Amino acid sequence: MSYSRKDLIGMIDLSKEEILHLLDTAEKFREINHRDVKKVPTLKGKTVVNLFFENSTRTRTSFEIAGKRLSADTVNFSASASSTAKGETLIDTVHNIEAMSTDIFVVRHAYSGAVKFIAENTKASVVNAGDGLNEHPTQSLLDMLTIKQHKGRLEGLNVAIIGDITHSRVARSNIWAMPRLGINLRLFGPKTMLPLCTDPFGVKICGNMEEAVEGADVIMTLRIQRERQGKLLIPSVKEYARYFGLNAARLRLSNNAIVMHPGPINRGVEISSEIADCGQSVILPQVESGVAVRMAVLYTLGTGQRGIE
Repeated sequence: MSYSRKDLIGMIDLSKEEILHLLDTAEKFREINHRDVKKVPTLKGKTVVNLFFENSTRTRTSFEIAGKRLSADTVNFSASASSTAKGETLIDTVHNIEAMSTDIFVVRHAYSGAVKFIAENTKASVVNAGDGLNEHPTQSLLDMLTIKQHKGRLEGLNVAIIGDITHSRVARSNIWAMPRLGINLRLFGPKTMLPLCTDPFGVKICGNMEEAVEGADVIMTLRIQRERQGKLLIPSVKEYARYFGLNAARLRLSNNAIVMHPGPINRGVEISSEIADCGQSVILPQVESGVAVRMAVLYTLGTGQRGIE
């Protein structure tokens, strides 16, 4: 089954076959990123607008690189320097940019559901680059691509996600997607940062750090999402690091695990510098995978008819 949707809004919508199709496409694009000339004409003549209403480093830069490597005309939109600062509505902004013959919008927004709202009100394709507390689907795809690259498979692996689960759109996308591909998912974090009800997800909630990491194939730590919290949900950063941080002693409980983090990293809080930079860390390979995944998504939405050259 190929991917025939106009948009990529969230992993909750996708079947196992659609997820595998995007991952297989990303595998093919990985090779292009290692060529001397990192460019293919696949999206030549297409226009991609990165519509970011929130700050971003890795996601925005990798989408820009992905678009340019596909030969698309790529434009970066800054909300602070646009007419939205003068009171223009979100949809008016989208319609005005769409009128310039935009083919794909890549959108990051602070409000959950804003990206879906845009997709329902434009003929252009829309990619969710993170919306509020909702989802971040391309991060989930690059996480799984990185895991498959280093572990050789996805089905049957034990993956532990540790940290601020409730406020993490990365965690939410992985919670929807990973079990569909046969991954056994474990969650752990402060009770104030865990969902009140996890029954719909079908994942395991661990009682302590040791239970979460022991025997895990993959350990993913998440930063505290202070910008999405109404109040501080932990006594102190020092105590968080003591009870929920990944360090050398805890990593030894699963010697074969790879260590992941979506970034940005708060060193010494959710993960020690020693572990972030160790041989088991695949944090930088995640960033590399992000370009291939975003090339695959732009290619798939922009034209599913032409081959990869």
